[in-house]
Amino acid sequence: MIELKNLTLQRGLKVLLEHAAATVNPGWRVGLIGKNGTGKSSLFALLKGEITPDSGDVSVPKHWKLAAVAQETPALDISALDYVLQGDAELQHFQTALAQAEAENNGMKQAEYHAKLDEIDAYTAPARAAKLLSGLGFSQEEHAKPVKAFSGGWRMRLNLAQALMCRADLLLLDEPTNHLDLETVLWLENHLSALPCTQIIISHDRDFLNAATNHTIELSNQKLTQYGGNYDFYQNERAQRLAQQQAAYTKQQAQIKHLQSFIDRFKAKATKATQAQSRIKALAKLERIAPAHLDSEFSFAFDTPAHLPNPLLKLEHIRLGYNGSTTLADLNLSLESGARYGLLGVNGSGKSTLIKALAGELTPQSGNIIRAEKLNIGYFAQHQLDILRDDQSPVWHIQQLSPEVKEQEIRNFLGGFNFVGDMALQKIEPFSGGEKARLALAMIVWQKPNLLLLDEPTNHLDLDMRHALTLALQSFQGALIVVSHDRSLLEATTDSFLLIDQGRLKTFDGDLNDYRQWRLAQENAANAPAASAQSLSRKDTKRLEAQIRQEKAKRCKPVQQKIDKAEKEMATLNEIQTACETFLAQESAYAEENKARLQETLAKLAETKSKLAQCEENWLGWQEELEQINAEIDAEFAAA
Repeated sequence: MIELKNLTLQRGLKVLLEHAAATVNPGWRVGLIGKNGTGKSSLFALLKGEITPDSGDVSVPKHWKLAAVAQETPALDISALDYVLQGDAELQHFQTALAQAEAENNGMKQAEYHAKLDEIDAYTAPARAAKLLSGLGFSQEEHAKPVKAFSGGWRMRLNLAQALMCRADLLLLDEPTNHLDLETVLWLENHLSALPCTQIIISHDRDFLNAATNHTIELSNQKLTQYGGNYDFYQNERAQRLAQQQAAYTKQQAQIKHLQSFIDRFKAKATKATQAQSRIKALAKLERIAPAHLDSEFSFAFDTPAHLPNPLLKLEHIRLGYNGSTTLADLNLSLESGARYGLLGVNGSGKSTLIKALAGELTPQSGNIIRAEKLNIGYFAQHQLDILRDDQSPVWHIQQLSPEVKEQEIRNFLGGFNFVGDMALQKIEPFSGGEKARLALAMIVWQKPNLLLLDEPTNHLDLDMRHALTLALQSFQGALIVVSHDRSLLEATTDSFLLIDQGRLKTFDGDLNDYRQWRLAQENAANAPAASAQSLSRKDTKRLEAQIRQEKAKRCKPVQQKIDKAEKEMATLNEIQTACETFLAQESAYAEENKARLQETLAKLAETKSKLAQCEENWLGWQEELEQINAEIDAEFAAA
């Protein structure tokens, strides 16, 4: 196990940890959370042995192999596949040793290293590396491309694949979902849940933490506090503690009132669409966890736009692409005032291309974009931070938008984004990615847009800032289109979805769970074998079908048994959850004589939800495994 005892860590004049303690048992998947700058990455550096504590002990088993994502990727000539294979240090060691033995014509050593390679399953390593690359969004053709041919974001994906390739005992992941799209995040969740190693994950993606972790450690006030569940479990525990404080309770009521006004907008729509119901559930959840953010340093809102024309813009038979090549065709959309869309689609489908065209940064190849006269767009691009001037201050950036406004008014505004004191006037060069992202968002809010186009706005933002952004977007009165891998943001701020699929734009009628199931069905269909061109007699066909059924029954049985067991467990957990929620819905539950039972029920409900989420993830993974087995058998018989 990992043990941190009486740990004190100071960087410069700042004390990050003081007499802190924590324990991580083997096999735990831990979410390490805390505000930016509290020392999460420094704690990782401690675990990796890159720095030493000022006092106290850090104990990691000496025999443990450790894997972490490299922060830099050199411009190498080797292929992406070979770069990922380098993550398996044992494989590299034994392959080098074998080559040396072959060069020396040492038969004994050759036999020894062949046995070692067989022992570590080295001969399937290229296939495993290729599977990681495919899961992280690389096409088959890109596996052979040199590392230097990829952009910075894609090189970070290569670093993640390399870390996952290592057969580690301890896996450290620092913001692994940055630079990933929604589909890749879903794949990563499933992959991590199947790994047998101990994992510690820093992330600001609430849904990712819920799916990928089963324990939580909070770094706050120079201490480490452990919780025996995922992020939702942590929030419920912390929210209960804060709700007992009168000052916190008062502020919570104000936030609940703010949220309720947004919920009321959807009551009339609840019977019209699945996604309206989904939004209400998401907001109800957001209301329950609101106390956990009461001490947030961020507080801002979008002002009412000066004009709300309707429609804001229209697309008529638009064709988009680059350098004569078409990416999207025949796009039609009327964007009404108040519309709130989440934009879905696989990586490379053209989501950013569409957002750029709407923002006026990409000229259509054909068709018309009709913009309202009073249209005022707030556009956050994936690479929005590149437009900032490192040699200037946050105040200077706002002054460029409104030279006539007094400096104190700007500083008051920036305070809502936690640019306070001297920080508002200093150069932003030393700012973190999160701080620069906050400034970029502040610039958009300042301009009072009536249309927001947000392309991955949560990259680099911590959980408190994401929560503040969610609240601000909920009360935004203009139109909104969001591309994001943060499902909580999408669920809480949008009420319908657009989908880009095969170069076309259409409405997706469903919520994010429906989208996930639809994507799985798409992948399964793509893996289905093409119909054989060779005609078979009716007798041969029946015999072949019988053989396929027998083979599927034999190979699928172990997985199907796991699925059946999981379904029974989910049914039991659902019954427990229903019983707990029924009790909590009763007024008598909050009577003084039921105080002990109330605390017990709340703890049991949080634990049940955590177990149910994990069980559902396992069930989904086994369903995918079952589909994969069926596809492999179909392919085998088709090839035969």
